[in-house]
Amino acid sequence: MGLFSRNVVATPIAPTSDIEASLAPVNTISSIYNFYGVTGITASRAEFMSVPTCARARNIITSSVSSIPLKVRTKADGARVETPPKVINQPDPRVPGSATYAWLCEDLLLHGYAYLRTLEIYADTYRIRSAERIDPTRVAMVTNARGTEIDYYTVDGTPAPNEGVGALSVFSGNDEGILNRAGRTIKAGAELERAAVMYAREPVPTMVLKSNGTALPADRIAKLLQSWGEARRNRGTAFLNADVELQTLGFDPEKLQLNQARSYVSTELARAAGIPAFYVDAESGSSMTYSNANLARQSLVDFSLRPIMTAIEERLSMTGMPNDFVPASQEVKFDLDDYLRGSAKERVDVYKVLFDMGAITTDEIRMEEDMLG
Repeated sequence: MGLFSRNVVATPIAPTSDIEASLAPVNTISSIYNFYGVTGITASRAEFMSVPTCARARNIITSSVSSIPLKVRTKADGARVETPPKVINQPDPRVPGSATYAWLCEDLLLHGYAYLRTLEIYADTYRIRSAERIDPTRVAMVTNARGTEIDYYTVDGTPAPNEGVGALSVFSGNDEGILNRAGRTIKAGAELERAAVMYAREPVPTMVLKSNGTALPADRIAKLLQSWGEARRNRGTAFLNADVELQTLGFDPEKLQLNQARSYVSTELARAAGIPAFYVDAESGSSMTYSNANLARQSLVDFSLRPIMTAIEERLSMTGMPNDFVPASQEVKFDLDDYLRGSAKERVDVYKVLFDMGAITTDEIRMEEDMLG
């Protein structure tokens, strides 16, 4: 991996300050330079997902956000739009909406950017009718000579139009993505998983079988090693005659403190992903009971999900762009009522207070509890 880790390419043109001619600023230009050296800091998605802590953090964050419904409301009074555009809840008509948003959440978490490519637009309003998710690794930003403004994007090396069918809707995250920001820690976690696999295959220190007699031919040595390995996988007791001596090299997992190292890295990766360590079982002695489950869910929203949710909400609500999703008078928000709803007793207490104030009716309470019909 070279100096650039975000697929940013500077065009060989004279410096310009024409902001109106650019699509967006490059906000993370300093982060694309490797702090630890020229190579080795950026991790891959395969390395990320090979670490159980990372995979669990990814699945919790993406599945939680994608399970929360999106609602369209009017900006003037907050009234819900009863018939929102279908593209809001199912951007790609070929894929369930939850799947599309799960991948968008992953892209924001891993890369700091997510992309939807326009498939259809409405002929009268030119707003987006359908769109598909594009893997950020397929997208490159082509900037001005200073590398400060994005002139256009390319997908698979082909320039994407700035508007209409084929244009990209860019969801901007809060940083350069965990693959770039915590690449070294992810690589450490992946290497520890490889070490665990190695010691699972060879549950004792590295062994050398030394012949005390005559030199053995290669085929005899291969058969001896094969039979030794099969025997160790089937029984713990070994027998050697006087012609063969066992010598050990290296250290076992306990002496290497492999478990302690994996636990430490798991905690660091939970911090990097912005998720409480107990959610990914990276913290020993932690537990979550029914009494604090609602508070933990609220904490998850506030400290882990909110940045990603905000990036999605604000891009879907943006107006004045070449490709809009909703009119300027409307905005898109996640509906957290069901996700954060408390226990039955807590809901009854809230309903009683609202009913006594005259702020809610019996039918509205029944509707909230799905008791109609």
